[in-house]
Amino acid sequence: MKVLVTGVKGQLGYDVVNELNLRGHEAVGVDIDEMDLTDNESVSRVMQSVRPDAVVHCAAWTAVDAAEEEENIPKVYAVNVGGTQAIAQECARLNCKLVYISTDYVFDGQGTAPWEPDQTDYAPLNVYGKSKLEGELAVKASVEKHFIVRIAWVFGVNGKNFIKTMLTVGKKFDTVRVVCDQVGTPTYTYDLSRLLVDMLETDRYGTYHATNEGGYISWYDFTKEIFRQAGYTTNVLPVTTEEYGIFKAKRPYNSRLDKSKLIKNGFSPLPEWKDALSRYLKEITKDGAN
Repeated sequence: MKVLVTGVKGQLGYDVVNELNLRGHEAVGVDIDEMDLTDNESVSRVMQSVRPDAVVHCAAWTAVDAAEEEENIPKVYAVNVGGTQAIAQECARLNCKLVYISTDYVFDGQGTAPWEPDQTDYAPLNVYGKSKLEGELAVKASVEKHFIVRIAWVFGVNGKNFIKTMLTVGKKFDTVRVVCDQVGTPTYTYDLSRLLVDMLETDRYGTYHATNEGGYISWYDFTKEIFRQAGYTTNVLPVTTEEYGIFKAKRPYNSRLDKSKLIKNGFSPLPEWKDALSRYLKEITKDGAN
């Protein structure tokens, strides 16, 4: 199977290409230099040239706070909606599968019940969430053979993420303040990439939720476990989102995602997040990165 992977320089795209290669598929990775999502001609040219059997669309505008700035909003929509629509339309023309990576931010983050993949009471709180939802709707409208996979709290080897930030500040300061009223589960891109390739090897299309297993936690809980596994003695102070007070974009309090549909449709759930964190820390420290 020939698979085009967008956002190959990002955390997930990097791991998806590696997983495809491991399984003997032909992976073609592109990023903004090869395919500009804000330019429909660029998208069409690359897609028609590669003629893939499937596309894993990882590329997106993901800078949540920067997305709120007035001058950035047109670009956010051009990338997350226009670019996604262009890819979806080309997939329909080429009759190829599409995996679209989405987010818990399509929901309003209220309550405590886990969000189910097929519920449609969307109410995104910020520009990023709104643009990703419109991307989902474009995929559904344009291509039948699609997987929409919503994830949350992403971390991977290739790129910046919460864990790397905490390891840096935990080294620098005796005490860190971390939000305790936003609850969800982390997603390790290495584990997710294996699931995405599993999906591509089937025709069990639809909308799914995929984060690591191991229960729901706050960013505060996550930080405490990061420091424990890393051997840091840094003190972690729990604060509310309101007390923390530096986010430009509204964050969902409830990022709990119901992942039971994975098992119902024959896919293996991701390993527990503590195990994922352990493997990740080993991976990023083995070359002296941290």
